[in-house]
Amino acid sequence: MPRKYNTQKKLHVKKGDQVLMIAGNDKGKRGRVLFVYPQQDRVLVEGMNMRTHHEKPSQDNPQGGRLKREASVHISNVMVIDPTTDEPSRIGRKRIEEEGGGRWVRYAITSGEIIDK
Repeated sequence: MPRKYNTQKKLHVKKGDQVLMIAGNDKGKRGRVLFVYPQQDRVLVEGMNMRTHHEKPSQDNPQGGRLKREASVHISNVMVIDPTTDEPSRIGRKRIEEEGGGRWVRYAITSGEIIDK
């Protein structure tokens, strides 16, 4: 099977975006995206989906113990916050023409505001 030129997944969320959880135990809460896992369609959101991690004593943490850490959530469970209206919005893509070519940007469907500056 021939390889496609651009095999990178196009996701509606990027690192640093403000998102709203729309499903799960943290439904209705807002947070910042810390990491995106495109191959698994998952994101790590700051302060969301906290899980207990048991850590053995080490030189850095001589006490060890049970630590709370964020776990990833499926990308379909988050919506990007529109920067102008401060409300969750679906995301579209459009091409902006510039000198020396153009580039693809994300924009909020509700207000039409470009998210990628």
